[in-house]
This record gives sequence, C-alpha cells and structure tokens, in this order.
Amino acid sequence: MPDAEARTDRPWTPVVLPDVPAPAGAYSPGVRTANAGTLLFVSGQTPRDQATGQIVEGDIEAQTRLTLANMERILLAGGATFANVVSLTVYLADENDWGTFDRVYRTVFSPPYPARAVVGASLRGILVEISAVAAL
Repeated sequence: MPDAEARTDRPWTPVVLPDVPAPAGAYSPGVRTANAGTLLFVSGQTPRDQATGQIVEGDIEAQTRLTLANMERILLAGGATFANVVSLTVYLADENDWGTFDRVYRTVFSPPYPARAVVGASLRGILVEISAVAAL
C-alpha cells in the first residue's frame, strides 16, 4: 500500500500545520473535502501545547480556551474561521462543567450558533475535547 501522504485517490486532503508536532495517533488534525460544498473536518482537539505536544494543566476554563485556540489554528490552516463552523461535538470529563464550557464557548462563537452535541466521556486526564465541521 502506498504511503498515506502520497495518496491522491481520495476526495479529501489533510490539513497540515507547520511547526507543530505530528499527532500521537493515526489521524489528520483536519481534512478538507475537494468537491463543491467543500467541508473541513477538524479532529478532536485537546488542551495540548502546540509547541511541546504536552497537555496543559488547568481548570475547565483554561483547557477550553486552549482547546478552542488549537481548533482555530486548524480552521485557519484549512481556509476557515469559527464563523464557518456548522457543527461541533464536545466531550467533557465532567458533565457539571457544561456551564463553564458554554460561557467560554460563547466568547468565540456568536448567534446563530452551530449545531452542537455535548457528551460526558472518560478523557484520560484532560477535561475537554472538541471536534468540528466547517463549511467553506
């Protein structure tokens, strides 16, 4: 099988972030479709320092701010902004953090808000993870 980076038979391309450590797992931080009605899919982002690759400690507010900043970098690299986001899936380690998460979320998104699901999940030591779909 050819190297995944060299494949050209897919209707999408990965979004590449310069000067950022490669993901620990087998996934692209984001992918952009190549057809009409182009979509950008952003993989689950976490409160990971983009320079070091280390998870940043902090409360739900600090981790949400960093997670959204990481998402914004991928959106911009893929030709989008928060205004292009049509759907998000949010994973919270503690469902009781919903109110604080929502308050921080409202600092970067404005009405009309994208579709959104918030799910309680075991996140292996982090408090929040967010994935998104943006229409370009």
